Amino acid sequence: MATIFALSSGALPAGVAVIRLSGRQARVLVQKFCGQVPKPRNMTLLPIKTAQGEMLDKGLVSYFPAPHSFTGEDCAEFHLHGSKALISRFLAELGEQEQCRPAEAGEFARRAFANGKIDLTQAEGLADLLTAETESQRKLAMQGASGALKKLYRDWRQRLIKARAMIEAELDFAEEEEVKEAVFTQTEQDLAALHQDLQQHIAQAKTAYIMRDGLKIVIAGAPNAGKSSFINRLSGRSAALVSSKAGTTRDALEIRLIIEGIPVLVTDTAGLRQTTEQIEQMGVETACARIKEADLVLYLADMHAETSEDNMAVALPATKAEIWSIGNKLDLGVGAREKWPFQLSVETGLGWAEFMQKLQQFCREKTHRTAAILPARSRQLHLLKTAAAELDKALHSKNAGLELQAEYLRYAANALGRITGDIDVEDLLNVIFSEFCIGK
Repeated sequence: MATIFALSSGALPAGVAVIRLSGRQARVLVQKFCGQVPKPRNMTLLPIKTAQGEMLDKGLVSYFPAPHSFTGEDCAEFHLHGSKALISRFLAELGEQEQCRPAEAGEFARRAFANGKIDLTQAEGLADLLTAETESQRKLAMQGASGALKKLYRDWRQRLIKARAMIEAELDFAEEEEVKEAVFTQTEQDLAALHQDLQQHIAQAKTAYIMRDGLKIVIAGAPNAGKSSFINRLSGRSAALVSSKAGTTRDALEIRLIIEGIPVLVTDTAGLRQTTEQIEQMGVETACARIKEADLVLYLADMHAETSEDNMAVALPATKAEIWSIGNKLDLGVGAREKWPFQLSVETGLGWAEFMQKLQQFCREKTHRTAAILPARSRQLHLLKTAAAELDKALHSKNAGLELQAEYLRYAANALGRITGDIDVEDLLNVIFSEFCIGK
């Protein structure tokens, strides 16, 4: 297998550039370019030369012999000055070496997985960590990258394998004294408890989704309620056109914010009213679609407007979102609190600080379970649901026979194994022989 190399640090030019190598030739290449190999896992200041002996730079070099490296292979790192010309030349020198080539995207992590250094949840966590833009995304990614998900899912899978092993032993080795003494009731209790753990874990997927992809907040209301001015104040810029003419907003305008370390997608929608104008009607339909998908609807109204048939807002569509009734133009006087619990002035900012405190609290409460281990990706959630469904079948198939019950447990264990990517067909036998001393 070829030795791979890549620039692992940021864009050039930079103060320092890090070039990483992984493969059998890593040690040979360090010796060739530096004249010596540093003590393993120690950074050493060394001259870095071309294969012909021309001085390129002087930098820190480190060597990580297999298997104690990120990829599980021999690895090396060169820390050079981040000059475009220098890095280009050194990469060209590496590319000319025998059995040495540039790495493909994600190839270091892929080799780490192939060599058992990380599992799929850790690989996914590392990928998410690299693209994290908010604190909530960082926290969620670290649950995978740190191995917390791997440990949880492997522990659950081991409990399923143990339960299936006891059932298989009951079927195949009933004459063994130890098997006869196995308490099958205890197995059922453990499976029921595991099923509950799985269901609770799956239920927290909504929190994980919010941490990863963000909250969806929709600003809705009648035309001329101040929705466009509202989103402009919220974003701190002129994101939407503001006009006294009703129906100016025809499409859904979206902005992305970070509130309390959580990504938030805020959508300004067309005014909700009955209209015969085709394009405006399409805007109203789009607004209703966004409202149905929202986590929070900010229903804005002009507290001092004289309602006319032309400007009368249509009813909000059915939605699971929390709805806040907000009265605008507080600078012109207080409205009825029972009608508008939130009152403010978008134009002057009166009452805005109090509103933002409530909004920040709402965002915090939506992710208050950040200490819990959460399923980070839809792939993981799908397999968790599969495992829970198969486990539920096992718990309700006692009358169908132990063979079918054991098969459902196998399906459930395989689903969890696919999350981490380490299914082993021999591990069931290992459990049987270690737990029950079969065959002695």
